[in-house]
Amino acid sequence: MPKSVKFKAIRARQSDRHQVFSFVANAKDIFEIARIERAGRTDQGELFGFQRPQVSKHILEIRDYLKKDDAVLPNSVVLAFVGGVEAKELGDSFVEIEISVGDTPPGLIVDGQQRLTALQGISGKEFQVCVSAIVCEDDEDLRRQFILINNTRPLPKELIYELLPSVSDLPHRLSSRAFAANLTTLLNYLPGTESEPSALQGQIKQHTNPAGSISSNAIQKVVMNSRSNGAIRDFGRDEDCSKQALKLVADFYGAVMDVFPEAWIGMGPRTSRLKHSVGIIALGYAMEMAYAVHGARTRADFREALQCLTVDGLCAWTSGTWVFSREESRPWDKLQNTPPDIRLLSDYLVRLVRDQGVRPGSDLDEIRSRLPEKLALVN
Repeated sequence: MPKSVKFKAIRARQSDRHQVFSFVANAKDIFEIARIERAGRTDQGELFGFQRPQVSKHILEIRDYLKKDDAVLPNSVVLAFVGGVEAKELGDSFVEIEISVGDTPPGLIVDGQQRLTALQGISGKEFQVCVSAIVCEDDEDLRRQFILINNTRPLPKELIYELLPSVSDLPHRLSSRAFAANLTTLLNYLPGTESEPSALQGQIKQHTNPAGSISSNAIQKVVMNSRSNGAIRDFGRDEDCSKQALKLVADFYGAVMDVFPEAWIGMGPRTSRLKHSVGIIALGYAMEMAYAVHGARTRADFREALQCLTVDGLCAWTSGTWVFSREESRPWDKLQNTPPDIRLLSDYLVRLVRDQGVRPGSDLDEIRSRLPEKLALVN
């Protein structure tokens, strides 16, 4: 049977769209009205929750400290609600809030999950913490507040990026990445066919897919580069831009897997530079060259454009030595995810893909001008 929990609180006059309250409560009372919802995905790839996993060592350290008689926790725990909170005015900004509680606590713990978990494990000690509670308009607004509250503190970037596509009205530095983050998630759940299996399905490491072997950040960089100066920028004029971009990137890395199966299938970044961030990002520039110069649009087109890289001695994804020029060579496993190494490998792969033949009527100067600045000087 539903019940209600009441607290004496102070209401802060802030946004007209939100209600913000401050009060004190112990861990038991807080877990009665709010819950920790771990980030995960359904079998269909739909995102739910947003909290990172518990850090056991950190919780134990907090718990050991809180057992001391002089322990204090001055930082507020932050809770968020979507409805279910009623406020009765008591005068001078003081209110009595009433929170309806059903089978599941209605609120979500936005900040302070480790502290509360630590407190929950201590028996025989009455310890209150300061609580800040915000009542949001809807679930999207709640996620937005979570991102804005946590973005100034250490938080897994993979988790932030996964949440971005489900939230609007964010600062530009976050919203500009939302397109790439959304496409990366779609690629991770895009099934292939029997004749053309997906190269990326389940392969991208995300907060909700820790078993992945390819960095989500690397795939996002490929998408952002393309959207800024490449093929996806062309699609931006079309209503189905996202659909075209999804197919392009999926087809390209599918072709990469087809051309280099021994360096892709069952491999990871430690055993193959093809699935290392340096390889993923550098190949993204080769994709742009194949698209712009050779007119590659399908998986078959990209396979044909990449055949030039299969000549013995040109690529050293899993063994051997990269010979970039007479002056510079590198053991296969010494290429790292750094700007100089990404440029070195990108320039090399782009040159090979470009120089195997040029589509009649192509203007190489115009094509170079569309590539990111760090590749504009490729000879």
